[in-house]
Amino acid sequence: MDNTIRIEEIKNKKGFNKFLKFPYELFKDDKMWVPALIIDERATFNKKKNPAFEFCQTKMFLAYRKDKVVGRIVGILNTKSNEIWKQKRMRFGWFDCIDDVLVADALLKAVENWAKEIGMQEIVGPMGFTDMDKEGMMIEGFDTNCPMACYYNPSYYPPIVEQLGYKKEVDWIQYEIPANQPIPEKVAKINELIKDKYNLKIVENLTKKQIVNLYGEKIFNLINRSFSCLFGYVPLNERQIKLYIKQYFAFIDPKLVCFIVDSKDDVVAFGVSMPSLTNALRKSKGRLFPFGWYYLLKALKNYDYIDLYLNGVDPDWQNKGVHSLYYAEMNRRYIELNAKMAIANPQLEENQASQIWEKYKSRIAIRRRAYIKEI
Repeated sequence: MDNTIRIEEIKNKKGFNKFLKFPYELFKDDKMWVPALIIDERATFNKKKNPAFEFCQTKMFLAYRKDKVVGRIVGILNTKSNEIWKQKRMRFGWFDCIDDVLVADALLKAVENWAKEIGMQEIVGPMGFTDMDKEGMMIEGFDTNCPMACYYNPSYYPPIVEQLGYKKEVDWIQYEIPANQPIPEKVAKINELIKDKYNLKIVENLTKKQIVNLYGEKIFNLINRSFSCLFGYVPLNERQIKLYIKQYFAFIDPKLVCFIVDSKDDVVAFGVSMPSLTNALRKSKGRLFPFGWYYLLKALKNYDYIDLYLNGVDPDWQNKGVHSLYYAEMNRRYIELNAKMAIANPQLEENQASQIWEKYKSRIAIRRRAYIKEI
């Protein structure tokens, strides 16, 4: 049997289409896989549509065994990240391959070789262009449904990359929480004291248009401030903020958005969640047409399972218990909507805010890892 692996850099539309289609072949029998919307994937790699290309360079590779595609990967040079964090790092993302260490090695070496050519010293991933992209390889929780905004990978990925010399850089954890559980009495009492002490209020009954116009930019400006010290974070520029407002709020449900504001109506904390689109994406197979839009719209009206997408606290308000306010408020709304289960977005394992879930009935459902290797 010929085990020769051939790596080709993607330089045309034909290769890019193979890159997009490969996961559908790889995961065709995997019931846990969550396909990305192909229209979103195309936009992510469109240099005219994705503002991250103002400070990022990429190379995309496919692995072949004979004439069959057996793997894919993207190398990402984020020059702004390297400047901010004083590093010489190359990122890798969109890493998928068959269960074969030879294929994984060939893919990762393609990125490593490019990194060496331009003077990089480390390779880290899976990561995207920005923190708004999917990041972190699943190392635990393979029996849990992944939210739309997170990577899914089979359990054979971590042992393979570790065999190739990749080590833990950071872990993210995702809590799964029964959404209809009562708010703990102790939490409710403390939250009332926090609101009274700092003269804070919860904004309610906003329309989608009001959320976008009044708070859209404020959310992402707050994200820039509150995420600035987190692993690998690069502040979003004006073009990126406008893009993400359009992306994140295209399907926003005002009932699942929470703002905590001060006496000046400045946002001090927020939470954005959505009905889970995981099963709808599986049914649509990543396509809006002919019937994908129907599955997605139907899912947006089903509150059984909730994904917590974005949340943040202004740095000036951190360590004051403010994060507990919007978690409890969202809990209250989930109860009203008869939601059954919620899963939190990935949070760095040392993030103190994630510990609020320990006050509720909850479990760590998924653990993700960014791997690093010196080159």
